Amino acid sequence: MTRTALVQHIRSKKNYLCVGLDTDVSLLPNHLPKTADAVLQFNKAIIDATATYCVSYKINTAFYEALGAEGWRVMQETVSYIPKTHFTIADAKRGDIGNTAAQYAKAFFETVPFDAITVAPYMGADSVKPFLAYTDKWTILLGLTSNKSAADFELLTVQQTEHHLDEGVHVQRKSESLLYEAIMQKAAHWAGPDQLMFVVGATQPQALMNLRKQYPDYFFLVPGVGAQGGSLADVSKAALTADGGLLVNVSRAILYASEDEDYAQEAAAIAQQYAHEMAELFDRLLA
Repeated sequence: MTRTALVQHIRSKKNYLCVGLDTDVSLLPNHLPKTADAVLQFNKAIIDATATYCVSYKINTAFYEALGAEGWRVMQETVSYIPKTHFTIADAKRGDIGNTAAQYAKAFFETVPFDAITVAPYMGADSVKPFLAYTDKWTILLGLTSNKSAADFELLTVQQTEHHLDEGVHVQRKSESLLYEAIMQKAAHWAGPDQLMFVVGATQPQALMNLRKQYPDYFFLVPGVGAQGGSLADVSKAALTADGGLLVNVSRAILYASEDEDYAQEAAAIAQQYAHEMAELFDRLLA
C-alpha cells in the first residue's frame, strides 16, 4: 500500500486504529476449541466485526509460528481475508544481515504478502536495507518501545563524532544522544517517510512529542494504548498530523473483550469506542 492510499484511508475515516491480531490459542473464547482452525475462525469474526472501525491490522507472528505449519497456514489465510483497503503489518521484529534478511523480506513481503514488517535495527544498515529494497513495501523500525526493559539499551547515552570541512579546515564535533535517538537519526538517512516508519511506545508521550518535531513526515506505529496504560488522547496530542502520521495499535482490549460467544460483538463495541474518540480528536486537534 502506498503512502497516498494509507493517508487517504486515514483521512476519509478520521481513524488511525490498528487492531492487533495477536491471537493466543489459549485465550480463545470458552466455546471454541484450542486449535489452529479455531484461531482462523476467531480472526475472521474479529475482522468482520472491526473492519469498519480501523484502518490497519497487525499480526504478531510469534502466536502463529508457535502453532507450527498449521499456524503459518492460518496466518496466510488471515492476511488474505483482511480487506485490501486495510494496511497489514507483520509484527515479526526480524533483524539479521545479508541473505538471511533478504529471505525474511521475501517471506513477509512475497510468500505472505504483508504491506509492512517490524524490524530490529541492532545489527545496523545491513539488517535493514534488504527490507527497504522492496520499494512498494514498508519497513517499521523499532525506535522507543513501551516495555520496562527498554531502559536496558534504548535509553543508554551514546557519544557520536561528526567530521566535516569548514572552509578547507577539518572540524570534528562531538555530541551525545540516547541510543534510540541515534538509531532513528541514522535510519532516516536510509529511507524516506514513504517507506520507513518507526515504533514509538504510547507510554512515552513527551518523547513522542519530541520525535514528532524531529520527524514531522514519518508515520509512527504506536503500541501500548489500552492494556499497557498508554493514553490515546496523549498520543494524539503529541504526534497526530494532517496526514494522520500515526497507527495506534490496540490488541488485547479488542481481541479479548469477551470470553463468550458474543466476542465479536464486544470487540466491535470496543473498536467503535476507539474510532469515535479518534474522530473527535482528529477534528479537534486538526481544526
